[in-house]
Amino acid sequence: MSIKEQLLRIEDVAQELNMSQKSIRKYIHSGALKSVKRGGVHTIDKKALSNFLNTLILKDKSKKTKEKYFSYKSIKTDEVNWMDISKIWENPSKTELTSADLFCGAGGMAKGFEMAGFKQVGGLDWFKEAGMTYRENFNHPHIEGDITQRSVKDKFVNTVKRELNGRSLTVLSGGFPCQGFSMSGSRIVEDERNSLYKDMLQIIEELQPEFIVAENVKGLRSMLKGKVEDKIKEDIANLGYAVNVTILNAADYYVPQKRERIIFVANRIKKKNHHPKPLLSPENYITTKEAIEDLVKRKDDVAFNHVRTKHRDDMKKRLARVPEGKSLYDNYSDSWKKCPWNEASCTIKENHGGVNIHPIESRVITVREMARLQSFPDDFIFKGAKGKQMVQIGNAVPPLLAKAIGLTIRKIINT
Repeated sequence: MSIKEQLLRIEDVAQELNMSQKSIRKYIHSGALKSVKRGGVHTIDKKALSNFLNTLILKDKSKKTKEKYFSYKSIKTDEVNWMDISKIWENPSKTELTSADLFCGAGGMAKGFEMAGFKQVGGLDWFKEAGMTYRENFNHPHIEGDITQRSVKDKFVNTVKRELNGRSLTVLSGGFPCQGFSMSGSRIVEDERNSLYKDMLQIIEELQPEFIVAENVKGLRSMLKGKVEDKIKEDIANLGYAVNVTILNAADYYVPQKRERIIFVANRIKKKNHHPKPLLSPENYITTKEAIEDLVKRKDDVAFNHVRTKHRDDMKKRLARVPEGKSLYDNYSDSWKKCPWNEASCTIKENHGGVNIHPIESRVITVREMARLQSFPDDFIFKGAKGKQMVQIGNAVPPLLAKAIGLTIRKIINT
């Protein structure tokens, strides 16, 4: 929705002003931003938004325009080389190619590269329960700890080198946090929150992988009018890598979920970078129904991560009334959203205890249903408390998306 339209929701204003929904709600509750509540949903008209922006500008004398408060999509044309992987998608052979994963979480990226025939040699993350899951499902080493600590970096780097046993590391992947960027005049700067990004660059420099795969939310493209994306590309290039980037939709690669992510692919071996050509067109996407219908009849099974949430009767009635694709709460529009039944699911998330609503039953989806919609195989078992399992899945890279990227890198190497 554009600010030119008459009414906006909280999430629309947050996106347009490049602020969090929490910040917008605070402005509404303080009276700084006027809204009207209709049917439990806050709406903001153009005049109220304009008054709010003028107030912000008056408080910030150093800025003369409203540009500071709007997000801008990066105005550039991606240089994308599409690789057809359709002929090697089914049952790819194992290879001697190697991969390691920073910010690995429960192991979505690792599972995808394993499916693509890679030998995984190491994962690193601080999340205790995700580490429990990772070690349950993989045999290769997992380092649990804070990447900002030199001792943890050393342990990861040394472990990977030991596993490689003299071989080259083919791919180092990671989905790094990137909130700590700001502008000082015309220069982009970083704050302490961005140490994780800088630590990833340091490990790249130390391990010298042939390829880098970096994954992030597509909103990164609009940060500081596209300058954040440009800086990331520049930093990777300064380490000796050619870089290409574009947005991929997981549903294009048999994931039963519309999940768009920005994917950086870089290499230092003088190959042309490619991204995987879509395998499915939108009319052929795997639907929520196809992915989880059989689980409706399956009894609760703790070992299988399939345990239904017990809702009160009044909550069941409220959940039943939520239309597909809509949220139960106007102030949590990115969670408590009902998955469409006959389409690929909306993006799967866990947000402060709120997960997606089942399309045909009056409940939220189970951990196993979340895992199915993220394309995890049924033998991938999640550990920790149920809430922690949901966080792991919501944060994960869909394995089939990672598989598509891994197969693409295999073909790049062989060309």
